[in-house]
Amino acid sequence: MKILQEDLKTGNFKHIYLLYGEEAYLVRQYRDRLRDSLCVEGDTMNTSVFSGKDIRPASLIDLSETMPFFAERRVIFVENSGFFKKSPEDLAAYLGELPETTYFIFVEEEVDKRGKMYKQVKKFGSVVEFKRQTDAVLMQWILGKLKKENKRITRPVMELFLDKTGTDMELITQELEKLLCYTMEKDVIEAADVEAICANQINGKIFDMVDAIGRKEQKKALDLYYDLLMLKEPAMRILYLVTRHFQILMQLRDMTGKGFDNKQMAAKAGVPEFAVRKYLGQAKSFSLAQLEEIVRASVQTDENIKTGQMADQLAVELLIISTMQG
Repeated sequence: MKILQEDLKTGNFKHIYLLYGEEAYLVRQYRDRLRDSLCVEGDTMNTSVFSGKDIRPASLIDLSETMPFFAERRVIFVENSGFFKKSPEDLAAYLGELPETTYFIFVEEEVDKRGKMYKQVKKFGSVVEFKRQTDAVLMQWILGKLKKENKRITRPVMELFLDKTGTDMELITQELEKLLCYTMEKDVIEAADVEAICANQINGKIFDMVDAIGRKEQKKALDLYYDLLMLKEPAMRILYLVTRHFQILMQLRDMTGKGFDNKQMAAKAGVPEFAVRKYLGQAKSFSLAQLEEIVRASVQTDENIKTGQMADQLAVELLIISTMQG
């Protein structure tokens, strides 16, 4: 990320960037910063955006070969193409022969570092992975935002806030905006303010749901799922949060007894350090094999929904039931 920050500062840009990683908030932020730096506002003639799995590599190559129209650059954004899971040979080879006027910005959810596309971008451009940020980095980031609003907060209250939100920067931003509005007349943010505003019903209910699954309390787990649906939470977002939660438990369960301290566990699992003990307590309700199977089933459910094999709400409901079988 430091290299990209330097490129943005100096204006000396690579011709190819690949942005990916768990922290979607940062991926979007830096994608937009590249767009603002490389593209002329309103210039739709020389800025193109492609998205989805149906992009034809040949179309990208043809466009890349087209000279920009009364501009220095032609900038092509390609998002969630799947090219970095299954590399198209023609496009991968072409990345080493780009015209001086063409710039590619790839934004992907999944990346195979063994693939030719990844290796070509690394060779001829810049690969930037955005990982979950550490507690220390998040706290400094939040403090910076609060300072701009002339607000103060103690470390225990900050920890309470992060315990409510988790480490997702998008969610932190949303909850922080609500908290600032709530404390508009105050200089110091207190624990009561966080409890009042940042109840974060979503993550709390997900945690309780997983607790119920661990105790094989099917009715309670399903009731919590229906509550989330009543709160207008999309089934796909619930599935994402459930899958991520079980992935965290799986990682922590796997690290148990291997000499990792809480700080190392937190960094690897992407949770606040002070929340590790809570997650470890929950992970004890499952064997590592059970957690691995649940994660596999969650990924398969996601695929079944996206390919139209099952309706989203029903698919997630069946997944919750299946985790308590056997």
